[in-house]
Amino acid sequence: MNIYVSNLSFHTTDDDLQNMFSKFGQVTSAKVIMDRESGRSRGFGFVEMSSEQEGKDAMLGLNNKEIEGRAISVSVAREKEERSGSNSFSRGGGGSNKRW
Repeated sequence: MNIYVSNLSFHTTDDDLQNMFSKFGQVTSAKVIMDRESGRSRGFGFVEMSSEQEGKDAMLGLNNKEIEGRAISVSVAREKEERSGSNSFSRGGGGSNKRW
């Protein structure tokens, strides 16, 4: 089961995340997402647990729990959305931007 964890302290590490969740079962991966430019935590991460029941137990046990002064939010991770190759900005030539 893949779990999304948000509102993490900016000091939380991958190991901290793994230790938090390992109390509820086997953690197969734990990753705090880092900002590419600054190298700092973005305040959220993902944990993968070996069984769905262990994941549910962890979500019940950790959701809204205060860790390092912050109430973390724990939920089932959604699948990553596909990004299209084009951007959403209009480059003109559209029928709705005509000048009369």
